[in-house]
Amino acid sequence: MDQIAPRPFQDLAAPESAFARLREACRPAWESYSDHAFVRGMADGSLPEAAFRHYLVQDYLFLVHFSRAYALAVFKSDNVADMREKAAGLDALLNTEMKLHVGYCRGWGLSEADMAAAPEATATMAYTRYVLERGLAGDILDLEVALAPCVIGYGEIANRMLASPALRLAGNPYRDWIAMYAAEDYQALARSSVERLDRLVAARGGAARFPALVTTFDQATRLEAAFWQMGLDRAT
Repeated sequence: MDQIAPRPFQDLAAPESAFARLREACRPAWESYSDHAFVRGMADGSLPEAAFRHYLVQDYLFLVHFSRAYALAVFKSDNVADMREKAAGLDALLNTEMKLHVGYCRGWGLSEADMAAAPEATATMAYTRYVLERGLAGDILDLEVALAPCVIGYGEIANRMLASPALRLAGNPYRDWIAMYAAEDYQALARSSVERLDRLVAARGGAARFPALVTTFDQATRLEAAFWQMGLDRAT
């Protein structure tokens, strides 16, 4: 996880991809999320540790509902291949990623029992319930678009950090977080999400639905930015 170094920005999505078009249509919201003060503070190591600890606790609670969203995606899928893909993602979340998160948080003095018992912040409830609502009210494409700012966005944010002139790796307490999302296994997951979104848009009338998808993407992105802000507000 620790083998990282500054590098030029690597865009996960080709300009013609559905994700890139959604991102461009929602550029103000996307910049407020991907270049948030919380993100910049992680990149240069200046983020108050109290903000990061609060974020870690809420991110644990977020992963619980994120797993529910993946379970919903299995139900919403209309072919066995997609069901298997989402079922594998759910298994990875519950049995691998959450364990990794708990292990990482232990290094910050946070136990799983304490995180599980913590009250959900308003920003956590807002984003997770929004994602689930879009999945329940819509189809698998609506759900994937609502998830995209998180799944693909974290990969892009890590890439932006490594390309930032303000990046500080030596002595940065958030170095391992950056390395986790910049690592090839996560980058590959993000790229596969870009490709899956293209397949879903092509199969489910994406051209006609694009304005509605932009609305979903924009709202989800603004809720992600609010999730960062939640951490900063805790430290003030």
